[in-house]
Amino acid sequence: MEIDSGSTHFTDFRSSDTNLNGGECMNPMVVNAFPVGIVHVINSGNVESEGDLRMEPSVGLEFDSSDEARDFYGLYAMRVGFKIRTGQLYRSRRDGSVSSRRFVCSKEGFQLNSRTGCPAFIRVQRRDSGKWVVDQIQKDHNHELGLEGENNSPVLQQKPPVVPKSLVEVLRRPKVKLLGQIENGGSSPSGIINFKRQKRGGDGRQPLPEPYTGLEFHTANEAYEYYQSYAESVGFRVRIGQLFRSKNDGSITSRRFVCSKEGFQHPSRVGCGAFMRIKKKDSGTWMVDRLNKDHNHDLGEQTVYENKFSTASKKFIEEETNGMVSMDLGEMNTGKLIKRSRESKIGTDWYPVLLEYFQTRQAEDTGFFYSVEVDNGSCRSVFWADGRSRYSCSQFGDVVILDTSYRKSNYVVPFATFVGVNHHKQPVLLGSALIANESKECFTWLFQTWFKAMSCCRPKSIIADQDMTIQQAITEVLPGAHHRFSSWQIRAKERENLRSMPIEFRYEYEKCIYESQTTVEFNTTWNSLINKYNLKGNAWLQQMYDKRESWVPLYLRGKFFAGIPIGETVESFFGTQVNGQTALREFIPRYEQGLEQRREDERKEDFNSFNLQSFSQTKEAIEEQCRRLYTFTIFKIFQDELLQSYSYIGIKTYEEGTICRYLVRRSGNENDKHAVTFSAVNLSVNCSCQMFEFEGVLCRHVLKVFKLLNIRELPSQYILPRWLRNAEYRILCGAESGVSSQELKAFMIWSLRETACKYVECGTTSVEKYRLAYEIMREGGKKLY
Repeated sequence: MEIDSGSTHFTDFRSSDTNLNGGECMNPMVVNAFPVGIVHVINSGNVESEGDLRMEPSVGLEFDSSDEARDFYGLYAMRVGFKIRTGQLYRSRRDGSVSSRRFVCSKEGFQLNSRTGCPAFIRVQRRDSGKWVVDQIQKDHNHELGLEGENNSPVLQQKPPVVPKSLVEVLRRPKVKLLGQIENGGSSPSGIINFKRQKRGGDGRQPLPEPYTGLEFHTANEAYEYYQSYAESVGFRVRIGQLFRSKNDGSITSRRFVCSKEGFQHPSRVGCGAFMRIKKKDSGTWMVDRLNKDHNHDLGEQTVYENKFSTASKKFIEEETNGMVSMDLGEMNTGKLIKRSRESKIGTDWYPVLLEYFQTRQAEDTGFFYSVEVDNGSCRSVFWADGRSRYSCSQFGDVVILDTSYRKSNYVVPFATFVGVNHHKQPVLLGSALIANESKECFTWLFQTWFKAMSCCRPKSIIADQDMTIQQAITEVLPGAHHRFSSWQIRAKERENLRSMPIEFRYEYEKCIYESQTTVEFNTTWNSLINKYNLKGNAWLQQMYDKRESWVPLYLRGKFFAGIPIGETVESFFGTQVNGQTALREFIPRYEQGLEQRREDERKEDFNSFNLQSFSQTKEAIEEQCRRLYTFTIFKIFQDELLQSYSYIGIKTYEEGTICRYLVRRSGNENDKHAVTFSAVNLSVNCSCQMFEFEGVLCRHVLKVFKLLNIRELPSQYILPRWLRNAEYRILCGAESGVSSQELKAFMIWSLRETACKYVECGTTSVEKYRLAYEIMREGGKKLY
């Protein structure tokens, strides 16, 4: 899974399907740029009467492209009274193309104080036909709606004049010269406008002419350098934004260049919507097809870019123009390559602030733990975890994620987290740290400290980066834990090492990784691929093959990962609210706010699981059993598998003594089949799909066999305690890990406090509930004493 830029998109409603002279091209069955009856673009830039703005988003609505879906949702948002942003996107594992997109309310998330975590969104999914269909929608907002959109409606450009041939010729010169006025008022020999970088101020030269839709360039580099020069003359800076690729050959078809203040990933950014987008024409030239010149911040004198046009950024665009991604987009900042530092940037000013916070928390929470790594009298790494995190680890510490996503950017502070997955499949915090450096010694100290704080509860699996220092630390401190590599780092390494490979190789490589069903098939396909493209000497590919059990899906299916998807980036626990660029003065408040929000979400799910009932879809006893035991989230997964089992056929293929083997396949689909082995001695079962081993919930294939054998309830060994409604109240690690009586007492204190808090919260909603809650606790106290 990838995340789009966090910018607020003030939608641009121009489309190739809309004739700016007044006509439109519409498909009566499919929304084509604009749904029928929504808006008509005319030369004046006005929209038609309010009566044409009534259509609302709904599941099943179709669009020709995701851009058209975004434009439609932007129009709807303007009418209702909110703004939108582009949210998450999901890519196909087969070819890397975008398969679905989310467009969200601008107040989604908590990255800024102005955001309220609004849940409103639409999601569009690409069908095999190429159409984009709304498949998920949430219209409810958690904030007041107003006429926000009225002041930000995009200005529709008049159709630009045809670019003179002489202007195009200038743009095609080998040495790029940027659009400028003819110096001293003279004419050039050919009567062509000279392209030169112009400066603001008193040098006697005028600002560059402004960009307009229809302006053509020979290369993407020329367009970028022109927009950079225009920005310098006006008073802002430029960053490289999104790119879009062809579904046919993977080549880049369009690019966006944005204001450096676009998005909210850094405190200096304000969500500016100014951008210029260029699109590649059939002739090979690039044309400005979308443009927004409005900024939401003051423009002024800017420091002239060092080296004016960075060699790194120029090379970056050139390589991408050839269809290759040379580096992560996140590594670009105003045209300069960010160098990741391995040195500690915690700074001595952090320690007194953190120490004061730790001491305050310890006074409130007897289970609070913190530790500071000291080297030659100097403080280095820091680790801390409150009582609830430590208690959560006793319940959900079987799968742990070490999130070091701070390394994706030019971080100020190396903030990392240990995260688990609770019984609602929500992330739970198991510890936090500031890491001094990325050496083996540092990570070894970090894992040892976490292990000690968590009463030596050993995880079965851990998801972390593939750096050798991390691998060595995990092997030393947590032997036996299966180390799975972080997906974001795998993708980054693939972009770096495979960018020079032909498209055919990358397609076959993806197919080998994600479609191999057996180890024999994987090894055969991999070796064939290496031989076909003569890559036996490629050290990186050999290294990845040697470590295949840590990242190839086929080898991970039999390991327990609580169902955390393979090949998708795990969401950061704090999002962008707390990260490697959070300033010291904001760190503690943001950390507390983000942590409380996550825990409030968990309390809501706990309340729902204990007080609400799921709906049964069948009359089977096995469904009723799981409905009583599982949380809502896990029961929904089980219920879906149970319903899917009705579409399968089970055939006994082998029997010897108490052992039977079945072939289970989907009706009408010979390719969807799995082998299920059953032993009547202890009712043990396993399936070739290995869903239970990976997720801890029985699959549809096993449930089909149970139905054939008339097994009406799940055997106890196939109901994991971690997925039960009362999972958080079970002290599971006590006997197994030798938890001391003092630590066990701390766990029980947290559990009782959390339960008491629920009575207090509910009891204070009214006088009647207060009396009831007080009476319950009073009567309970009598029994207790």
